[in-house]
Amino acid sequence: MNVGIAIQNTARRAPDAAAVIEAGRTLTYAQLDERSNRLADALVRSFGVGRGDRVALLTPNRTAIVEVMAACAKLGAVYCGLNFRLGEEEYDAILENAAATVIVCGDEHRELAARLGERHGAPVLDIDGAGDDGYEARIAAAANVTPKTIHEVRSDDLFCLVYTSGTTGRPKGVLFDVGSVVQHATVALHEFELDANARWLVALPHNSSVQITFVPLLMVGGTVIFDESRGFDGQRFAATVREHGATHTYLVPTMLFRLLEAGVGPDDIPTLQTIGYGAAPCPPDRIKQLVERFGPRFTQLYGMAEIASIGTMLRKEDHARAVAGEDHIFASCGRPSCVMDVRVVDDAGNDVPDGERGEVIFGSPHTMLEYYRDEQRTAEALIDGWMHSGDIGTRDADGYIYIVDRKKDLIIRGGFNIVPSEVENVLYAHPAVLEVAVVGTPDPEWGEALAAGVALKDGASADEAELQAWCREHGLPSVKVPERVMFFPTLPKNAVGKLAKRDVRDVLIGSAPA
Repeated sequence: MNVGIAIQNTARRAPDAAAVIEAGRTLTYAQLDERSNRLADALVRSFGVGRGDRVALLTPNRTAIVEVMAACAKLGAVYCGLNFRLGEEEYDAILENAAATVIVCGDEHRELAARLGERHGAPVLDIDGAGDDGYEARIAAAANVTPKTIHEVRSDDLFCLVYTSGTTGRPKGVLFDVGSVVQHATVALHEFELDANARWLVALPHNSSVQITFVPLLMVGGTVIFDESRGFDGQRFAATVREHGATHTYLVPTMLFRLLEAGVGPDDIPTLQTIGYGAAPCPPDRIKQLVERFGPRFTQLYGMAEIASIGTMLRKEDHARAVAGEDHIFASCGRPSCVMDVRVVDDAGNDVPDGERGEVIFGSPHTMLEYYRDEQRTAEALIDGWMHSGDIGTRDADGYIYIVDRKKDLIIRGGFNIVPSEVENVLYAHPAVLEVAVVGTPDPEWGEALAAGVALKDGASADEAELQAWCREHGLPSVKVPERVMFFPTLPKNAVGKLAKRDVRDVLIGSAPA
């Protein structure tokens, strides 16, 4: 069984059912089946894509994403959907690792894709391209024949590469096979209560939605609804829910806060049965406020890309219990999801008693195979089949997990992963900077704020505004520019002379304006 077969089955059973809705256009399952057949034929004939070859996709949310993924599934090719918000250097690192056979892009990334393709030896298929070599022309000219590989793909064939930032700043390609993706789909179907009537409104960038949204829906014949993923607007989101009868969605906490600020109420999103959220810390008082306004429609997710995202769940009934008086539940990230084993262990890998701190590790049949072409980092994170999260947590007697710290330096701001070293490297390039430590500090809206502790060279001068402007001028997007810069005579060190980031963070938190 694979995603391509599932699409074909739904096309035969319910050909007119909506597979994808985007900007007023509906793609039925019959159309998706035909177009993905034709696209698969074009990928083989024009670009030589074969079983196991990587197909990179660089575009904002749109219907073509599902078509490309479906064509890859039918061919046994590896779907590699890229975050469209990255910088060119990050794409270079990803394509160096992925060695993509072809890059599929839209007009927004045409020039960038051309440069990347030239450097990495990958031709470009332009979704919005005119002429005979454009996406639509190639689909129209291709054969509507189901690829024979659709029945040859097995559970151990590769399915997708999901790129995530590591604490070193070098992107990691998280590799999954067909079997793990299909297994994870059954978990998502169960945990999010999905069936053929589900209509999922996708408001996040598509690269984070492959296994938690697209594959589960396609397996049962549900509907993907694409919303604008750049600049979330609460009232617009609510209007889209009503227009298309959306039943499910997944948002980061910042988006949920925007709903509150926009005055959106339960009657504004009447069909929305399940609101998943996660990817960044969410203050318990904000969760309580959300449940009190919208009712127990919420399901919190905690996990990591390496386990296809779902590790623990704070389910609807947990939210109902918490708002009814068991407030401590709001501080947890829930209990293990279906077919997931979650442990809290010491440095030797032994389980710690309830209430004691340890690292959270995961075991499941949908854990990644490896970090693609990166044996060292795979060996460091995936040990005896257990995926190590790098998060420090505790477990209570009822099985709820509480995250209390992070081994890793990764900062999560509004669902966006920020590698401190990337920002530090830019600041270190400033002629006045001697030492710098970039840390995350609590933020009630974004989960974490970006702050920098800086020590200047003797006799040098600089202020906060100057360093922030320096970051912007040297290519950092606004989300990676420190909101606060605090100056130290010298940054604190540990016993061996290493920068003590925790001490820097404590000072920044203690000096934060009220």
